[in-house]
Amino acid sequence: MNKALTLRGAQQHGHRYIPEILERMSRGEVVTEHLATHVLPFEDGPKGYAMFENKQDGCVRAVFRPRS
Repeated sequence: MNKALTLRGAQQHGHRYIPEILERMSRGEVVTEHLATHVLPFEDGPKGYAMFENKQDGCVRAVFRPRS
């Protein structure tokens, strides 16, 4: 208290931009494939989480896809 500290915070408005981002992604203007280091089937969820937790095989971000 009384130390001349300033705290600032803000809310992000992601929900406002999501429709535009998804539209740009569908047109190929925004590329996101490079963000996932591992793409796995949904059934391999436990394996993917273990890889991430133990930092195996350079796993930084795993994406799980359901079967189509």
